[in-house]
Amino acid sequence: MFTGSIVALVTPFRNGGINYETLELLFEHHKKGGTDAILLSGTTGEAPTLSFDEKLELFSFGKKKTDIPIIAGTGNYNTAETIELTKKAEEIGVDGALVITPYYNKPTQKGLYAHFKTVAESVKIPIIIYNVPGRTGVSISFETVAELSGIPNIVGIKEASGSLKQCFAIKRKASRDFIILSGDDALTIPIMSCGGRGVISVTANIVPGLVKQMVDAYKNGESDKAMGLHYKLLPLTETMFIETNPIPVKTGLKLMGYDVGPFRLPLIEPSENSLKKIESELKEIGVL
Repeated sequence: MFTGSIVALVTPFRNGGINYETLELLFEHHKKGGTDAILLSGTTGEAPTLSFDEKLELFSFGKKKTDIPIIAGTGNYNTAETIELTKKAEEIGVDGALVITPYYNKPTQKGLYAHFKTVAESVKIPIIIYNVPGRTGVSISFETVAELSGIPNIVGIKEASGSLKQCFAIKRKASRDFIILSGDDALTIPIMSCGGRGVISVTANIVPGLVKQMVDAYKNGESDKAMGLHYKLLPLTETMFIETNPIPVKTGLKLMGYDVGPFRLPLIEPSENSLKKIESELKEIGVL
């Protein structure tokens, strides 16, 4: 469940709350597309704007309404709150948790190790580390990752540092079964060439089937097919980041007819130029 094409799902809103009708439609969209697992309450799901209770409701709904494995985004900058949410998610029955490196307070490498170790030892479910220094202001080193990989239920990392050198180093130093997942759609195939096992994808919100085909092709040794799909998806992927994620991807789903509702502040609607670009790329990829 922690390899292949994993979608970082958007959170649809309506009337100040979560739109569960649309969420169920999105689950069906990913069932048809062959998505291997669904991440709820990640960056793309506007996690910083979700309340503690909304996150729990989201995880519970996911476990009830789809048989696709559910990964819960439970991390923040506060270790105690991360533990509390991860424990509650485990009680709900989620299949694993994605825990981001604490942001804003910029801990040391020893602090990062202590954070992830303490969280992991508080639960039994699998934990995936999320390294995205462009958003958090701190990057977890490959040495720290390797040390953490010795903790039985820390099973992998979502790598969004943009550094292939980091991925190679993790693959070389971490435990043999440790899973590396791309956290950057544009680098999925390069990271898989470093020993990565798949992607936690933004682009898969729009075209789950194509992302699944690309990842599976590379896993099956069909590198030419995988690269062809990579280049086919690249313009769409680049468009998904012309403004802050998840503004473009949520706008794209809205154009496709999904009632994903408004953004929560401080995120706002895209500019007119961005909207035209998103619409153009959706037509080009064949979903409009």
